[in-house]
Amino acid sequence: MEKTFVRYFLVDAFADSAFKGNPGVVCMLEDERDEKWMQAVAAEFNIPTTGFLTVVTQSDDVSSNPRFPLRWFTPVAEVKLCGHVTLAASHALFSNGLVNSSIIEFETLSGILTAKKTPDIFTAAQYGEAEESFVIELNFPTVPLAEFSSADVAFVSRALNGATIIDIKRTTAADDLFVIISLKSYPLTLSPPLYLYVLKFSMAKGCHIIVGCAAIW
Repeated sequence: MEKTFVRYFLVDAFADSAFKGNPGVVCMLEDERDEKWMQAVAAEFNIPTTGFLTVVTQSDDVSSNPRFPLRWFTPVAEVKLCGHVTLAASHALFSNGLVNSSIIEFETLSGILTAKKTPDIFTAAQYGEAEESFVIELNFPTVPLAEFSSADVAFVSRALNGATIIDIKRTTAADDLFVIISLKSYPLTLSPPLYLYVLKFSMAKGCHIIVGCAAIW
C-alpha cells in the first residue's frame, strides 16, 4: 500500500516563543479522511487537541474569502469547538503564504468561524531584518446559556479535583456545562488524574465540561 505523507504544524498558541503557551497540531489534508483515521492520528500525537484542515483550491474571485473545512480531535474523541487550534490553523495558513486574503473562514461543527489577519507594528528579526508582524482576530459564535441546578455543583467540583466553583451555566444547544473556577483552584485542575475525572463525569452525565478561570487584571 502506497504511503501518503501529511504535512502538519505544531503550534504553541498564546505564546511569543517555543515550548510555551498552549500546543496544538494542525494537519493539512489534501482530501477528506475518515473519522477513525483522524482519531488514531490524534491519539498518536497525544496532545490536548489535533486539528485536521482540508486544503482546498483557492478561487480567483477576490470578493469571497477562502474557506477550509476544519475538525478537532482530542486523543479520545472529536470536539465541536477548539479555540487555540483554530488560532494555530490560522497562523499556519497566514504565516506560510497558503492564502492570499487577510480573512479566512473555517467550516466546522460549530458553524462558520472567521479569522482575520490585522497588521501590527514592524519588528526586527533575529538577524536585523525587518519583518511584518500581525495579530489574528477570531470570530466565534455566541452560545446561549441557561441556569444550572445547584444540586449538582458538588459533583462538578469533584470532577474538577475539588476546585472552587464560582459559577456554572448550561449551554442550551448541546446541554454542555460552562464552569468558572477560582484562580486559586486552577493548579488543582492541572493534576494528572483530572482528565479521567472529567471523562468519567462526562460519560455519566452525557455532557462536556468547558472550564474557565476567573482572574484579576
